[in-house]
Amino acid sequence: MAAMDGLDALLAAASRACCSPLAIFIQIQGCVICLTLALGWALAAYVRNRAIRRMEHNIANGNSFAFLCEDINDLEHSAQVNLPRVSVIMPLKGFGEHNLQNWRSQITSLYGGPVEFLFIVESTKDPAYRAVSSLISEFQDSIDAKILVAGLSTTCSQKIHNQLFGVEKMHKESKYVLFLDDDVRLHPGSIGALTAEMEKKPEIFIQTGYPLDLPSGSLGSYCIYEYHMPCSMGFATGGKTFFLWGGCMMMHAEDFRKDLYGIVSRLRDGGYSDDMTLAAISGQYKRLIWSPPVAVFPHPLASDLNFSRYWNYLRKQTFVLESYVSKVNWLMNRALFSSHCYLSWGFALPYFMALIHLAAALRAPYNVYTFDTSTSSCGSLLATCLLISTVIELLSMWNLTKVEIQLCNMLSPEAPTVSLGSYNWGLVFLAMVVDNFLYPISAFRSHFSQSINWSGVRYHLKKGKISKIERSMENGAKYTDLAWKYLYGKRQPHPKSSFLSSLTRSIVHWRQPKKYDS
Repeated sequence: MAAMDGLDALLAAASRACCSPLAIFIQIQGCVICLTLALGWALAAYVRNRAIRRMEHNIANGNSFAFLCEDINDLEHSAQVNLPRVSVIMPLKGFGEHNLQNWRSQITSLYGGPVEFLFIVESTKDPAYRAVSSLISEFQDSIDAKILVAGLSTTCSQKIHNQLFGVEKMHKESKYVLFLDDDVRLHPGSIGALTAEMEKKPEIFIQTGYPLDLPSGSLGSYCIYEYHMPCSMGFATGGKTFFLWGGCMMMHAEDFRKDLYGIVSRLRDGGYSDDMTLAAISGQYKRLIWSPPVAVFPHPLASDLNFSRYWNYLRKQTFVLESYVSKVNWLMNRALFSSHCYLSWGFALPYFMALIHLAAALRAPYNVYTFDTSTSSCGSLLATCLLISTVIELLSMWNLTKVEIQLCNMLSPEAPTVSLGSYNWGLVFLAMVVDNFLYPISAFRSHFSQSINWSGVRYHLKKGKISKIERSMENGAKYTDLAWKYLYGKRQPHPKSSFLSSLTRSIVHWRQPKKYDS
């Protein structure tokens, strides 16, 4: 009994502390953050919904190929023959669960113009090399695809090294270059939609999109989904944006040939993050970044994605704020670092305070002399406000996810249907609190360590640029952290042919011939 009395006294003191002016401000601020996120997701859903309504209108007017283009006349041969050449560059590392399906979606695009696909690996020992070689041989008579060996990077991240190697090898007549990550699952009309926007608006410097995470069921996968959702607002503008995702970037090929603004040299000489570097250059020279409303891509997360791999992924995401290419870029990164850390803990702390208020309310009837009535009323009111704000936020997140899933299903009518029913919203809420609590910890660790292990390679930064690269295949990681892809060993067995692969092959043959002379 004495122990319970002591615990009640401690709980009462904590409840009173959570009703101090500063604590009340923190809890009200938490409610404001929740409602701001809800508003942002509602606006993003509105933009995506407009794209859905536009497609439905086109289908009702007889355009059964609205998932490819808004005007069915654009599919006429006279329009298709004038489409510009596009080089699609895909830097690869390892081979994992969803790679084959992602790569198939990329090379079976229904873009009507000349297009080449360049898969770039660091060596033939990479398991991705054999997997891609097998895939290319499967479609060799229908597509122009190559797998190239870039060698090891020495001055920048391996991904950037592979990208720049692909730029050097791309077709001399390519007008646009599209960089894709190996976890991007394209829609049949994605390349055509991105190219059409570039043709309509030549002032676009970079065009981008964003992934819709499909959690696998683990807390780690939901944390990644929750981490990406606030960022999705910046990519659902329907046009101009300040955000850039390195998983999908279309640019003018001539900008790389001329090294405009030093984009090649800045990436090559110590570059760690491709999208952060290019976004900084775009901001410095006031160039346009564009994100069309149809540029949202399904991103299935690994079925065995555990919490440890989520933490390593978060470390990589916070580490990008330590790399920069100019003083202005450094100041912007420091501002992002500070604001993100402040808002993350500003979001998470009110939930811990609400737990104290809840525990105090439950114990109050058993020890009326310890607990103050006014304090209990104040705490209950604050906890109720947070509950209501959280419900509104989750409903808005649910609505945006529902809209994006519907859009993805409409843009890929031949693919397996993506469903909202698999999402566990209890885990989504838990992931929101966990992710926002851990983000500042990860950010501070990245700031003080100045090094990161990325897919088995450790990069060290000095003054915002890579200064040292360490590789150890014998003692290093055998898998990537997020997708659990094999990095060095034997690749996983090639899956047997399925109905989906047969359907994909049929789609490839439906499109116009894409085998061009180089």
